[in-house]
Formats: sequence, C-alpha cells, structure tokens
Amino acid sequence: MRVHIGGDHAAYDLKCTLVTFLQAKGYDVIDHGPEYLDPQDDYPVAVLRAAEAVSGDLGAFGIVLGGSGNGEQMAANKVRGIRAALAYNVELAELARTHNNAQVLSIGSRMNTDDEARAMVEAFLTTAFSGDDRHARRLAMVERYEENGELPPVPAAEG
Repeated sequence: MRVHIGGDHAAYDLKCTLVTFLQAKGYDVIDHGPEYLDPQDDYPVAVLRAAEAVSGDLGAFGIVLGGSGNGEQMAANKVRGIRAALAYNVELAELARTHNNAQVLSIGSRMNTDDEARAMVEAFLTTAFSGDDRHARRLAMVERYEENGELPPVPAAEG
C-alpha cells in the first residue's frame, strides 16, 4: 500500500518518525516534504501535493501533519475527491475510515506524542470502510454536492 505524507516545520520531526515507521512496516512511502526543517515554511506546499497524489493514486492513503493538524486537514479537503479527517486519538482515526471512508489523516504534532501518532496512523491504515448503507448514502450526498452543488433534500416532517 502506498502512503503519501507531507507537512510543515511544526511536524518535521514527526514526519521523519512516521516515514521510518511506515517503511519498517512495509508501506511504500512517498514523502512530499518538507525535505529539511525550515521554520518559515508553509504547510500548503507539501500538504496539497500529498493530497493531490492520493487523489490520483487509487487505493493510496495520505498523512498530513502540522502543529495542530487543522490547517492541514482544511487544505487537503480542498483537493477534489479527498476526504481528510483530523484525529487526536485512535478512535477518531478508526471512525474516519469506518464511517467516512477518509483517504487522508491529519495529525497535530503539538497535540500528540510520537507513540500516539504512530497508533493513529496504524489504526487508520488498517481499518476498512464499513460500507454500511447509511454511511455510503451520506458520502454520496457529499460527492454529489462536490460534483454539481446539489444539496440533499430536506426530509419531510412527519405528522
């Protein structure tokens, strides 16, 4: 399985840790940067490249990293077809996959230890989408909106 990873200066050390961790587990890791620690770098540079790569690589996943993970998740979600989820614990990482079929996980390096981040990444990459009708239906609604701006119908009130 291929994993695209990218971040910024705030998560540079965590990115390096996760690249080594993933490679040791046998994943094909594509590192979109940064290549070195630059306290003035901007997260969209590597994060958008990682998310774009996931969108064009069927079956691949992405990990985006920053200080909080918020901006990185927002940037990744701007890439057409990408569902990026911010997680601060294993349960959220698993739910991102089982309920939302997310392809990209966002982690805040200032919010989690390296061990917590490794556990979230492992959970995210090894958890499958449930395929439950309710989750598939909701994802289809979001996809239709993304494709053509179609808003889901408001359910009629019972009464």
